[in-house]
Amino acid sequence: MKKFLGFVLVAVLVLGLVATSAFAADLKVGKAEWAAHGTKCFTIAFVVLEGDTIVRAIIDEYQFLPKAEVTGVPNSEIENGLAADFANPDRVLASKRLNSDYYSNNMAKAGSTVSILDNFTAIENYVVGKTVAELESILNSNSKEAMVDAVTGATLVDTDGYLWAILAAAKNAN
Repeated sequence: MKKFLGFVLVAVLVLGLVATSAFAADLKVGKAEWAAHGTKCFTIAFVVLEGDTIVRAIIDEYQFLPKAEVTGVPNSEIENGLAADFANPDRVLASKRLNSDYYSNNMAKAGSTVSILDNFTAIENYVVGKTVAELESILNSNSKEAMVDAVTGATLVDTDGYLWAILAAAKNAN
């Protein structure tokens, strides 16, 4: 009986490992740095593909923001660290995702009613379930302005740029 239980346990473990490795082998991760919005910031996009289909995307954008009002990237406040290379010591390189409240308040002054984080989330959700080829076709066949309306919940003028960043990350996963 002990041999039989040992055999069953080993069989279950082996089958579990085979199933897990088969599933994991089909997932690919891609990353891209992109200038999705102007010249004073940069976007980083990550994509997880299952086969050729986007199953998860995440974007963030980095910009120099007031040091006294935001949380900067690691080591951005250490004088002899990353901050040593900053031209303006009163500003730090900061994530718009991490500092969504601060950045969204500035957007609201310009008339925006949707936070930067909610915009990013809407764009990320839009691409889930699309293939790389489908996303590329959508971007190639629509104007920059049309893409703002195509993504429900996103109001960013540069929605198109963020989608191109996601596409670049997806292509980098292949």
